[in-house]
Amino acid sequence: MKRPIVCSLLVGVLLAQASIGPARAQAPVAASPERDPSRGAAPEAYRIGPEDVLQISVWKNNDLTRQVLVRPDGKISMPLLNDVQAAGLTPLELREVLTRKLADYIPSPEVSIIVSDIRSFKVAVIGEVARPGRFELKGWVTVLEVLALAGGFTQFATRSRIVIIQSDGKTTKRIPFNYNKIAGEQENFYLRNGDIILVP
Repeated sequence: MKRPIVCSLLVGVLLAQASIGPARAQAPVAASPERDPSRGAAPEAYRIGPEDVLQISVWKNNDLTRQVLVRPDGKISMPLLNDVQAAGLTPLELREVLTRKLADYIPSPEVSIIVSDIRSFKVAVIGEVARPGRFELKGWVTVLEVLALAGGFTQFATRSRIVIIQSDGKTTKRIPFNYNKIAGEQENFYLRNGDIILVP
């Protein structure tokens, strides 16, 4: 009478192992550089850059309300405050800086910042494309979108050896981009301000 019980226990153990086996086989796969998830999405907030045009409004103060151009050194000029660093900040961060500085002169200043004209977001394409050059952009774009702006490849382009060159002012990074694998392994990521696409 004990044999059926033993058999049922063995069948239960085997079924449990079978259900656990596939789960163990599904180990996490490390992301390759081409599929870096941090590059897949557009940045969350726009950061002000040189040549951008800002509309700065101070409530109930017409003398401080004005349109300003961000200079090549990244600063803006404001009455009372002289030069203020703007490049590299989001509009909200610049608003907080101006509010804090103006508080020395105005009780409880109400400041608003509007980026009325984006002129600093630029990328370049060089090499074997129909229209190499520097492109001034108004929003986030991917590698493929900029290659399309450049008119596509020439007949001599090596599409598997494209390189995106990024510089933060201190270091330069080279990111390989294989156009031939865009439907599979290659991520079509968003570019950053100042990126250079080199098509050999």
